[in-house]
Amino acid sequence: MYARRRRTYFILMGACLTLFVLAWSVVRLWSVAAAIAMCVVAAAIPPVAAIVANRRGPEDRWWDESGDPESDRWWREIDRHDRG
Repeated sequence: MYARRRRTYFILMGACLTLFVLAWSVVRLWSVAAAIAMCVVAAAIPPVAAIVANRRGPEDRWWDESGDPESDRWWREIDRHDRG
């Protein structure tokens, strides 16, 4: 789960950097308006990437990371009750 979120984050940030570099090194030679539009799109990507990277799945126990065996047993019991 974590690896997939991290990979998605790096893909989005790579796309952001690619858009910026292409906009001002290649596209601006033909159209400044298109380069500006590419930069606007690129500027919207980092917040989306941060949301994706920090999203938690239902199986993630971010609120209970103590490693306490008693707590782990308690969470397993709750999980069994939730499944039916």
